[in-house]
Amino acid sequence: MGVSGAQAQMDRNPGYYHQLLQGERNDSLEEAIRTDMNRTFPDNVKFRKSADPCLQKTLYNVLLAYGHHNQGVGYCQGMNFIAGYLILITKSEEESFWLLDALVGRILPDYYSPAMLGLKTDQEVLGELVRTKLPAVAALMDGHGVLWTLVVSRWFICLFVDILPVETVLRIWDCLFNEGSKIIFRVALTLIKQHQAFILEATNVADICEKFKEITKGSFVTECHTFMQKIFSEPGSLSMSTIARLRESCRAKLLAQG
Repeated sequence: MGVSGAQAQMDRNPGYYHQLLQGERNDSLEEAIRTDMNRTFPDNVKFRKSADPCLQKTLYNVLLAYGHHNQGVGYCQGMNFIAGYLILITKSEEESFWLLDALVGRILPDYYSPAMLGLKTDQEVLGELVRTKLPAVAALMDGHGVLWTLVVSRWFICLFVDILPVETVLRIWDCLFNEGSKIIFRVALTLIKQHQAFILEATNVADICEKFKEITKGSFVTECHTFMQKIFSEPGSLSMSTIARLRESCRAKLLAQG
């Protein structure tokens, strides 16, 4: 809470979260959130309707409050997994709301906006980083016409929730709140570099997609201490100035494409 700025925001705005829940009704927002309730961690007993207490209500409240708070975003698929994970970690509705605000509003701006420009930009940034650091993988992707969004969109939009093991995700999120969004690129590059030879065995688009699913499984990602050491060594130098420059150029290209 402290390093993310969420605690300071909560302290500065006492009662704000509960005011949002008592605000004016928004039927389309409520329906969009309800649609995803049963899809959120269906295998977790705490999110089942039969649970007591059932965390679906808590999740609904956090997402509804955030939709009222940030009307430019409202609700977007993927946010349910982020908010659900925060609820499991903090066991607090209000803390989860402010941490969600730190992620969606500050650390990952435009990831969950209607146009998802931030998300699309960062997927292209990863492609450029792979082109520089792992050119053989970039050549394979280009050769088969595979867009990065096809293989990594869930990594980015769910911040590795339901993709990597729980303990590993928790460690990644610690770094995300501490160091900002470049940690996402470090994780993605490490997964790709560690499994480069395996990925390069792919011979068609379906094969490439399947291999990108496979590289998020196995002992490499379950041994979270070693994995976290690797993400700071495997990708090599990765400064925020480099990411900022790539974001600027990739965003400009996306905007030019319309």
